[in-house]
Amino acid sequence: MTKSATSPEPQPGSPPPTGPVLELEDVVIHYGRIQALHGISLQVQTGELVTLLGANGAGKSTTMRGISGLAKTTTGDIRFKGESITRLAPHERVKRGIIQVPEGRRIFPGMTVLENLDMGCYGRRFGTKAEYQEAVDQVFELFPRLAERRKQFGGTMSGGEQQMLAIGRALMARPELLLLDEPSMGLAPMVIQQIFSIIARINAEGTTILMVEQNAQQALSRSDRGYILETGSITREGPGKDLLGDDAVREAYLGVA
Repeated sequence: MTKSATSPEPQPGSPPPTGPVLELEDVVIHYGRIQALHGISLQVQTGELVTLLGANGAGKSTTMRGISGLAKTTTGDIRFKGESITRLAPHERVKRGIIQVPEGRRIFPGMTVLENLDMGCYGRRFGTKAEYQEAVDQVFELFPRLAERRKQFGGTMSGGEQQMLAIGRALMARPELLLLDEPSMGLAPMVIQQIFSIIARINAEGTTILMVEQNAQQALSRSDRGYILETGSITREGPGKDLLGDDAVREAYLGVA
């Protein structure tokens, strides 16, 4: 991460995609007798920031859990870099570079900032102590507030600080695909703006991102592409700014008729 904190916010679409890193094909997921996903298909190209937008209960988090292996795929296929991962255990997907920041952050409240970051190193081997320190310094450069609170317990931090910590913990694993589940949930407007700016920067610096969100304005304005999920089915897809200008999307998610 070489850009300074004062760098202009990167715009979506700048790095040209070089191929799909993630593909979902006709994915169906059940919870018992309840069918949560109805055969959805989507792609995330290498280097993209893609948003999956939908109301509560639409199936967004189920989609993320399916990709990370926390929800079992009933039928369909999930491919990562061209290879099926549908039957892989969650920890095997982590080792391949699929890292999720879960809804609600789920940091370890009784651990310090540094200890939480260390928990993100699962599956990543550091050749030297200097290499490990460089990874920590990269997170602190991206989130200066975490550097100031490195010895503070996670449970005593604000919601915005905890979200920064959750993202920083994920970055310690050096993800090839970063899954963000509702990163703006429960945060104040000014903090939301800051979090989305950081997400755009992470993407511009080379990390492919699939993000689940309800904040259409913030998410789609920064996304290369987006998908609209309704009751377990994808109903719209297209460039982020095109979806943001879609009358039906604006009425459903922005309250603008």
